[in-house]
Amino acid sequence: MEMKKFDKQEFRYSVAYALKNQFRKTLEDATSQEIYQAVAHAVKNMIVDQWIASRREFEKKDAKTLYYLSMEFLMGRALGNNLINLTAYQDVKEALEEMGLDLNYLEDQEPDAALGNGGLGRLAACFLDSLATLGYEVYGCGIRYHYGMFKQKIENGFQVEVPDEWLKDGNPFEVRRSEYSKEVKFGGYVRVIREDGKDRYVQEGYQSVMAVPYDLPIVGYGNNVVNTLRIWDAQPINTFNLDSFDKGDYQKAVEQENLAKNICEVLYPNDNHYAGKELRLKQQYFFISASVQRAVERYKQNHSDIRKFYEKNVFQLNDTHPTVAVPELMRILLDEEGLTWEEAWDVTTKTCAYTNHTIMAEALEKWPIDLFSNLLPRIYQIVEEINRRFTEQIRRMYPGDEDRVSKMAILYNGKVRMAYLAIAGSFSVNGVARLHTEILEKQELRYFYEMMPQKFNNKTNGITQRRFLLHGNPLLAAWVTKKLGTKDWVTDLSLIEGLKKFAEDKTAQKEFMEIKYQNKVRLAKYIKEHNGIEVDPNSIFDVQVKRLHEYKRQLMNILHVMYLYNQLKENPDMEMAPRTFIFGAKAAAGYRRAKLTIKLINAVADVVNNDPDIKGKMKVVFIEDYRVSNAELIFAAADISEQISTASKEASGTGNMKFMLNGAITIGTMDGANVEIVEEVGEEYAFIFGLSADEVINFEKNGGYRPIDMYNSDPDIHKVLDQLTNGTYSNGDHNLFKEIYDSLLHASGMDKADMYFILKDFRAYAEAEKKIGEAYMNKSWWAKAAILNVACSGKFSSDRTIREYVEDIWHLDRVDVKL
Repeated sequence: MEMKKFDKQEFRYSVAYALKNQFRKTLEDATSQEIYQAVAHAVKNMIVDQWIASRREFEKKDAKTLYYLSMEFLMGRALGNNLINLTAYQDVKEALEEMGLDLNYLEDQEPDAALGNGGLGRLAACFLDSLATLGYEVYGCGIRYHYGMFKQKIENGFQVEVPDEWLKDGNPFEVRRSEYSKEVKFGGYVRVIREDGKDRYVQEGYQSVMAVPYDLPIVGYGNNVVNTLRIWDAQPINTFNLDSFDKGDYQKAVEQENLAKNICEVLYPNDNHYAGKELRLKQQYFFISASVQRAVERYKQNHSDIRKFYEKNVFQLNDTHPTVAVPELMRILLDEEGLTWEEAWDVTTKTCAYTNHTIMAEALEKWPIDLFSNLLPRIYQIVEEINRRFTEQIRRMYPGDEDRVSKMAILYNGKVRMAYLAIAGSFSVNGVARLHTEILEKQELRYFYEMMPQKFNNKTNGITQRRFLLHGNPLLAAWVTKKLGTKDWVTDLSLIEGLKKFAEDKTAQKEFMEIKYQNKVRLAKYIKEHNGIEVDPNSIFDVQVKRLHEYKRQLMNILHVMYLYNQLKENPDMEMAPRTFIFGAKAAAGYRRAKLTIKLINAVADVVNNDPDIKGKMKVVFIEDYRVSNAELIFAAADISEQISTASKEASGTGNMKFMLNGAITIGTMDGANVEIVEEVGEEYAFIFGLSADEVINFEKNGGYRPIDMYNSDPDIHKVLDQLTNGTYSNGDHNLFKEIYDSLLHASGMDKADMYFILKDFRAYAEAEKKIGEAYMNKSWWAKAAILNVACSGKFSSDRTIREYVEDIWHLDRVDVKL
């Protein structure tokens, strides 16, 4: 499909025009931020025609629309990605160079859009990219968080959370759409009015806010298709209540404003026990109610029969957070459209589909009934009725099995179980890696699977090669294109397997390792600027970057670093390939032990990096404020990808795929998508260790294991753990890391000792790490293994994942857009 030809002259004029109109400045006197804004506006101008054309084409075809409902969209920076997908990156780079401007520098002026936290939000972003590139209509629906989760600062080795003011200069790519604003109601009570022999339910005495949508363009690659990410902001219904103010009730006067302000202020991290449950539920209902109201309104503009709503719309619930979409759609169909319960349920259960992203029971959301019913009184009534009918159905299918009813009921023990509501109200339930889906079917959601196996399916996650190779690693991307003789891999990653034939080619190996070296130099420069630490690009870059959670076992990684350091101290002349251990992770603000792990990593780094005895053989780096933009630098430079979660705990992981695509070799457990990665590349080109998922599950069923035995029988483990409490890494403070020490050796409350099997897997992990050091000495083997990892990454494109969703679940209509 032909893209509109790029006009340099027009682009330069557009930048100058934006500078003049926005800032009353010329290029000579504008700041870097102002120039970035002007360039972004010029790029938005290039996008808008396609955006309008896409809208028209979708309407003309009456295409089925996907609403991808997610609390998080971790988009990363938009400028570079939009230019890549417009296929105008090189043209714009040249046009800017002629104006004396550097595109890379301007990209760095853009803050990352702070709309997400971890893998869940980044997956949503990759999916939107793939949907636009494949020509399907989607609205990503979420919240316009003013401060994101937080910006991470490291002070004295501790994580400090500061507000992420990503919107302080405005967002040049967004368009405010106040004409689609929707009222969202909280609290109050429900009155039943009898009309024409039917009960009508009316919510009264409520507080409400106005949800105002802001639209961001999602550009497909080289195909004129532009979809929409719609993020909702909250505004007070009447900004300032003068009547209350005049009567002296100042609190009431600003109440509305505060309610609105709080809803969109910050993003709560998603799997930690946190205060502010009520605000979290408000956030969920806020964006879901607005999105569902708008979807129904939009459908009714061109269709008369609301009973066929599902033929033209599908709601994908990205984890349990958007589950209130089920009762909210029911509310609109029952209370506003006048459908019977049976009709409304038929429409709802044919519209909603649910993706489960977690195996861990504590991360499946449950809301206290009193909180839920007070905040959402009408929604709660509907959930009660869904639960009543659902439990009746269980009893009909399994008479006398009350144990099963209690394990499947949506309302149980004073809680609303959101995952169970999502399963009951959806026509599809999917896991995100083959192993994850198997565990859901056999363990966590076994009873649901037995009752309705037809709903369950697997969709292994994917990533977009356009951001994580074409944009993030331009040197490797150009090499891939040259070797394959085509750039078609950008939209069909399966073609990358054509690189296999170069895996043993000496020239190709040399070229590949030189590119890796250049990327390591680039990251080393970033580390020097941000951390003040000199790292050696010839050392092994051994990298673990992801959210900080105990099951992801960053702790095992840093304990191994301590163990290796002990070995070097005892034997400074020990033969070893130099190592740079790189960490990047945010811990949820209230997650004490995770934050303590960050302190430990930084404390170990301080000792190791300043010890002349070890002759620079190892360095430890913690990269502050890990996010999409620095992730692109990190993936391109990594030699080793640390994917070491406790087997059976990681649903999928997508960092593992980004590392693989960039030629890093995996060290990992057989968990999540690691299983499929190893299947693609072969176990001989990965470093696999540790307990299997089945072994972990068996240990857990039988009450865990005795870590104290490991401590007593293994002198190396004994020494490392003692260093947590003898002041080695804490300037003589014996208590700083005691909580970590205790968690590994002693049970406390509900927690078993070493719940995540760190000591159990430690020896196997240390052995695998040792093999890495030996393998790295063999340059030819390493280059071959790295090239094969790239060549075998084709399966892990989000384009493949989206095709599977479209074929099996969504059944969307593909659209061609011509300008």
